Amino acid sequence: MRELLATGMQRKVIAARLGLHPDTVARYADATSIDELLVSKSRASKLDLFKDYLDARWNAGCTDAVRLTEELREQAYQGTSRTVRGYLEPIRGSGSPACRTAAPPKPRQVTNWMTRHPDQVSESKKLRLKAILARCPELHTLAELVTDFAKILCTRGGDRLSAWLDAADAEDLPDLHVFVTGLRRDWAAITNGLTLPWSSGAVEGTVCKLKAIKRSMFGRSNFNLLRIL
Repeated sequence: MRELLATGMQRKVIAARLGLHPDTVARYADATSIDELLVSKSRASKLDLFKDYLDARWNAGCTDAVRLTEELREQAYQGTSRTVRGYLEPIRGSGSPACRTAAPPKPRQVTNWMTRHPDQVSESKKLRLKAILARCPELHTLAELVTDFAKILCTRGGDRLSAWLDAADAEDLPDLHVFVTGLRRDWAAITNGLTLPWSSGAVEGTVCKLKAIKRSMFGRSNFNLLRIL
């Protein structure tokens, strides 16, 4: 199939010649490695994020599906106890400890776990994040810096910003260095924003309201003309 693709032959023609479904040809043609062809494309389940927690609780001796479902509901699980029971049945039948290779989380998920307030992250996600950070020293360092910066933001700790910037510069995290450079460029404004109790949010909100009123009164084209005048 690769040889035929290299000649410029269309995929639907290749499918007909090789007796394959067009979707199969597309899948093989778009794959960049054998690993992509071996990955199962099963549907995501509402239970996926909680399977590590279930495995840990099962191995700890809790095998009651109803009770485990109640515990998961406290962590924002929205599925049914039947789904939990279906997941546990093969483990129950095997008579062995629960052991599952979890699918790796997406970068967006890890970013979300790192940047959200700890009280808003479920225990199962905290466990997954802890396991991920343990495997990558650079990511572990980044997570600590993110947490420290969040504390500065939430507590108006502008006096600690200089030490944080020095700590960030000392680490081998090039992308973070770009962020640090931007903060140093607007040092006075950012320090005041992280220290003083006043905010320009109310002013910005009023400006947006005035712009909306002008657009509704004059129309977009006339509003642009008014700006020019």
